[in-house]
Amino acid sequence: MSGGLDILSLKEEDITKMLVATTHLGSENVNFQMEQYVYKRRPDGVNIINLGKTWEKLVLAARAIAAIEHPQDVFVISSRPIGQRAVLKFAKYTDTTPIAGRFTPGAFTNQIQSAFREPRLLVVTDPLTDHQPIMEASYVNIPVIAFTNTDSPLRYIDIAIPCNNKSPHSIGLMWWLLSREVLRLRATIARSIEWPVVVDLFFYRDPEEAEKEEAAAKELVVPALKVDEIVGSPS
Repeated sequence: MSGGLDILSLKEEDITKMLVATTHLGSENVNFQMEQYVYKRRPDGVNIINLGKTWEKLVLAARAIAAIEHPQDVFVISSRPIGQRAVLKFAKYTDTTPIAGRFTPGAFTNQIQSAFREPRLLVVTDPLTDHQPIMEASYVNIPVIAFTNTDSPLRYIDIAIPCNNKSPHSIGLMWWLLSREVLRLRATIARSIEWPVVVDLFFYRDPEEAEKEEAAAKELVVPALKVDEIVGSPS
């Protein structure tokens, strides 16, 4: 898929990121159309995804996104909370249109409602939870790119990117890699330098855990001492 170009090949540092984020770990079930992306099955029943094929499909998806003349015509969607932050960040850096949260039924098919949109390309986080926009896209011939797990259905999916789409770190990393590749293909950033945007910005953060971290950080703050307290008041 990368055309045999070394510059588009999967780099070791990206493989390391995928392994740390458990991108290669699929589910215990396999959809028959996803069998081609499974490397092997572990003794505990978990299917291992071939990361080489993951990267090939990610580059293909980035090419499709970069080929759209107006980036705002690319809609990125996630109804699941773990992908909503990643979708918003992706849209920010690639100038695409995000739909984070509940999808309004009829947004692509009902021309009467105010929320009606006509995208040229869809990118979804999970075919199972984002089935409504995928179904509507099929009615109006909108191509769909999807991050798919081993048990994901591929009906109406034009480009499937095999990965662990159930892990917050994995799905955040995949959106980060896709956005970086799109920017590289647009020549917005050079391949010779590292993208300054850290992948942590794409990770989902649980609100309760975030509040605990903020509270702990406040407790660690040492109150500033006055000059008199440090030097001592004159006798």
